[in-house]
Amino acid sequence: MKVCVHEKGIVLVGKGWEIIQKLKEYNKDYVTISEWVQKAAQK
Repeated sequence: MKVCVHEKGIVLVGKGWEIIQKLKEYNKDYVTISEWVQKAAQK
């Protein structure tokens, strides 16, 4: 499972069930994908 976050968006690489599980995990911290990208760009 690979998660690449950059200023233009995110890339998730893996099996379907892995991606769904990872999105549920990140959903606890970030409400939207754009919020996730903005916070990653600040770092």
